[in-house]
Amino acid sequence: MNSEYIKLIATNKKARFNYKIDAEYEAGIVLVGSEVKSIREGRVSFQDSYADIRNGELFLRQLHITPYKYAYNANHEELRTRKLLLHRYEIKKLFARMKERGYSLVPLKIYFKNGKIKVLLGLGKGKKLYDKRETIKQKDVDRDMDRARKKYSCK
Repeated sequence: MNSEYIKLIATNKKARFNYKIDAEYEAGIVLVGSEVKSIREGRVSFQDSYADIRNGELFLRQLHITPYKYAYNANHEELRTRKLLLHRYEIKKLFARMKERGYSLVPLKIYFKNGKIKVLLGLGKGKKLYDKRETIKQKDVDRDMDRARKKYSCK
């Protein structure tokens, strides 16, 4: 019986709009105590955050975690670089894919999984402006279809 308890903390809504995600990877994240408490309160912002590989290690940059208000002298920096935990073979595979032109590694979600904080990373290419317009158009069509389906299924 291998049941997993997952509690979603935050999602990066702009990531799927700005990038076409090809693959997803789950990684652990190295945090200090005040960061964990702040994340528990949901004080996380993905704006401009990304992941990159330096010296064979994976790092998450520009992830904004608001300082915990009750940790006065042992508080953390808001935008510090945080190390991500992934198997070496996965990092090598990611490095090979990121060398290709246009691929980026962006955080999609942060969540608790069995008491540990995990980050879901998406490997994708940036969308062009016309792709973004197409995405918006498709969302509008889907929304209209759902409205019509609800309207006529009730009667």
